[in-house]
Amino acid sequence: MAEVWSEGLVFGNGETGSWDSNRVGSPVVRRYVSDNEERWCMWYSGNTQEETGSSIGLATSSNGMHWRRGTGKVETDEQDEKGSVGVVMECSSNWWAFDTTQLIPSDVLIMSSAKVRAATGVYWLYYSGADAEIFELPAGVVPAILAEERVIKGRMRPGLAMSNDGRNWARIEGEHHSGALFDVGTEGEWDSLFIAAPQVVFHEAGDIRMYYHALDPNTGLYSVGFARSRDGLRWLKFGKILEGGAQGAFDELGIRARHVVEHPSGDGYLMVYEGVAADGHTSIGLARSETGLLKWERCQSEPILKPSEAKTAWDSKGVGSPCLVHMGGDEWRLYYVGIGSNGCTAIGMATNVGDSLTRFNRWHSFHL
Repeated sequence: MAEVWSEGLVFGNGETGSWDSNRVGSPVVRRYVSDNEERWCMWYSGNTQEETGSSIGLATSSNGMHWRRGTGKVETDEQDEKGSVGVVMECSSNWWAFDTTQLIPSDVLIMSSAKVRAATGVYWLYYSGADAEIFELPAGVVPAILAEERVIKGRMRPGLAMSNDGRNWARIEGEHHSGALFDVGTEGEWDSLFIAAPQVVFHEAGDIRMYYHALDPNTGLYSVGFARSRDGLRWLKFGKILEGGAQGAFDELGIRARHVVEHPSGDGYLMVYEGVAADGHTSIGLARSETGLLKWERCQSEPILKPSEAKTAWDSKGVGSPCLVHMGGDEWRLYYVGIGSNGCTAIGMATNVGDSLTRFNRWHSFHL
C-alpha cells in the first residue's frame, strides 16, 4: 500500500457503527504530568449522523498524538489500568432541559470551591447545551451568515457538570429554569440568540472568569463576551470584549470558539480564537490582554494557522475550535478542528515555530 501523508491530522471520525462515526469536534485537551507518567485526556463532541444529537466522549493518550478511543459508552467497571474510553455524557432526557439535542464540551478544569468540598480536586466540565427550539435568524444578520446557517436548530446556553474521574459526570443545576448556568440576553441584546463555548479561567480564589461567544443580531458579527464568578456556579455578565476584524481580514465576520490561558511567565493572558472570514472560511488568530478582563488586542493581522492550501487536504475549508497546551519552556501545541471541502471534520495538531506563538506548523504524521 502506498504511503499517505496526512499533515496535522491526529484524530478522525470513529469506525463505522461507533458513536462518533459521522463527526468529531470541539476538542478539550489536557496533559497531566506526574513523577511516574505522562497522561493525556481529550474530551470532544461526536455523533453518528447529522440528524442525531451530539454526545461528549473521552479519548486518552500517552503522548498526545496517538489516541485510544471507544465505540460506545464508557465501561465504568472496566479493570483497565488506562481507564475506559468512549461516551461519557449524553443529551438530557428531560424535555424542559437546555441540553436535550446537543452537547459540546468547551473546558475541563480540576478545582474545588467553598461550595464543592472534596479530599482531592474535582473535574469541572463547562459545556454548551442546545434545546429543541428551531428559529430563523433576523433578516438583518446578513451577509455575516451563510445561507445554510440562517436557521438555528437549538438555542445554546452554558452548562456545568462535575466528576471525580473525568468519566462519570453529574449535571449541576444552574440558576436558569432549564438547568443552564445563565440565560441568553433579552431581545435586542448582543447575546440574545445563543451563548456558545463557555470557556473558563481560574484566576484566583473568588475570581473565576468565563469567555463565550454569540452572534450579535444588531451587527451580524460573532463576538466574544465575558462573565465573572466567585464560585464558578453563579455568573455576572459584563458584555462584549472582542468582535469582528477589519474589512478583508481573516476574522472580518467575527470570533467564535476560543481558548484563553494565562501566560506561564505571568505576563498577561493569551487567547487563541476561531476567526470567520467573509467567505465563511475559518482560521485561527491570537489576541493578548494584560489583565484577562475587558481589554483585548489582536497580536497581528495574520492568523497563526490557516486552512491548508491543498484543496484535497482534510482541513482545506477551515480550521478552528483551538485548544492550547503548554509543553514547557517556549514549546506549545495547538489542537484544532479542521473541515475539508466535503464538509467532514477531524482533529489536528500543530506546534509553534521557535519561541513565538504567532506562527504554528502542522504536525507531520505518516501512515502506511
